[in-house]
Amino acid sequence: MKKIIYLIVFSFTVLTSCDLDDYLNKTPLDSITDVDYWKSASDLQLYVNQFYTMLPQFPSWGGGYLWDDNNSDNMASRFYDNRLVGINTVTTNNESWNYSRIRSINIMLSKYKEMSVSESEIAPYVGEAYFFRAFAYFNLVRQYGDVPYVSQVLTPDSEELFAARTPRSKVIDFILDDLTQAIEKLPSKAASTRNRINKESALLYKSRVALYEGTWEKYHQETVFGVKGGNGQEYLEIAAAAAKQLMDMNTIELYSTGHPEVDYASLFNRDDLSGIGEVLLTRDYSISLSTVHNLQRYTTSGAGTGLTKSLIESYLCEDGKPISLSPLYRGDKSLEMVVENRDPRLRQMIYWKEGEPRRTQNGVPVPGYEFTRPYIDQGGEGGNTTGYMLKKGLDTESRGQPDPNASETSMPIFRYAEVLLNYAEAKAELGTITQNDIDLTINKIRSRAGMPSLNLHSIANDPDWQFPELSPIINEVRRERRIELACEGYRADDLLRWRAHHLIVGKRPLGYWFDKDFWTGVQDSEDNYVDGGPLLIPGKDIFVNEDGYLDPYQKNLSNGFGFKPDRDYLYPVPPAQISLNGELTQNPGWE
Repeated sequence: MKKIIYLIVFSFTVLTSCDLDDYLNKTPLDSITDVDYWKSASDLQLYVNQFYTMLPQFPSWGGGYLWDDNNSDNMASRFYDNRLVGINTVTTNNESWNYSRIRSINIMLSKYKEMSVSESEIAPYVGEAYFFRAFAYFNLVRQYGDVPYVSQVLTPDSEELFAARTPRSKVIDFILDDLTQAIEKLPSKAASTRNRINKESALLYKSRVALYEGTWEKYHQETVFGVKGGNGQEYLEIAAAAAKQLMDMNTIELYSTGHPEVDYASLFNRDDLSGIGEVLLTRDYSISLSTVHNLQRYTTSGAGTGLTKSLIESYLCEDGKPISLSPLYRGDKSLEMVVENRDPRLRQMIYWKEGEPRRTQNGVPVPGYEFTRPYIDQGGEGGNTTGYMLKKGLDTESRGQPDPNASETSMPIFRYAEVLLNYAEAKAELGTITQNDIDLTINKIRSRAGMPSLNLHSIANDPDWQFPELSPIINEVRRERRIELACEGYRADDLLRWRAHHLIVGKRPLGYWFDKDFWTGVQDSEDNYVDGGPLLIPGKDIFVNEDGYLDPYQKNLSNGFGFKPDRDYLYPVPPAQISLNGELTQNPGWE
């Protein structure tokens, strides 16, 4: 029993407010029976708690969601992503084809209807169950496309055990229905228990799901991954409606203190986000409860990764113009030049200022922890690959005792800025976006960042737009999304749903301009010493391209990423599942 209690406390600190004696008297979830369970609202609360582990969380070691963009063109890890490289096999990601959570949720959604408890008492937990079933199925669709849809509790002789794959659009419809149920039953954020799913979070997620499917159908038309008869418009309308419903509640605003140089960073570097209304749901950590992580160990180091030149160049200048057009752009021959006159979010995203403290104690910089230059000369997890070191998430004070690596920085799981971006994108894709729509969304985000507003009718033609074949407004909405949500795990999904493999295939991510005079002593790609100096770390190669920019994959991926557009947009269905169920078929390109 102690093991069960420990799991609950470790996973969700929200439960610390509950009476521990209630949990000690519960039967373990893996041995409950109808006789001693399904009697009270607290039974449902305890049961649904297990599904909160499905939400993002910081691992004991690692950067968590702040590293998720390593599978995109935003970041370049020392270990390149196999999907981008195109070397996945039919056994890749098999563990993700897992219906155990769905089965458990289906049990709850069946049993609660038999309980003699008022609807008002159990509605929040039933709403959570509908949310998590939608969450589980959306993860399956994102990875595999068509998947068998099961909403009932199965028995060993159920025909559904050997059902064929349900078309993805029908699964998405079921997901949206579940989210509608969740929205109806869940309390608002103001009325809900801290750290529990609320109505606003479910609305956000509904807009996310619908936007994903709408753009997937639109941009994958006439391909092997397209949906027959689908163009995405219906889902784009649902995405816009769900986002607007949340916007019209008038209960949430973007966090802003009027200090653009720190406001953005403040969303990601706090131990307590409860006072920031923009954050709709968080996962909290506590050193006193032994629920800690090691994020700050990595935010103060190179973390074995780095932001790409492509991401850095997407940030506008302070005049609202892209670097290709703005007279304010200073160039990129130093980190100081890169961030000068640029969007303030860039200065909060990367280390750039010599002498900046990476660790403080009671507000006083800890000696030896000042930033001097990127750790491109170091190896392992402490090294940096591109010269652009991720600073987002840094809390210089979030260190524990006696373990100086332990930290309790809270994780924002859902935040309102995404809702605004979802609405703007859906309206842009539908071709119905107005200046008022932009003012309600993109311009609110830019205002918080201290950036000029976007005018729908005077968008400068950027020669470096990533999607020149699309409208100016779609390009600028996508730019804003990339910047605002950078290194939060959205970028790979965006590239997949936009069918944007042209940004990946044959490309290698680059880093900053390598100043040989500044880096005297580092070994270069020809195994020669730069300026004849000694090696800083023996065997550490620094590769640059013909223009002098760091090129970390030059040696291992000489031809660039090998992502296969006719295969790699989806993962393969596990062969073991096909062997068990002859009705299952394999995804395109994996036969």
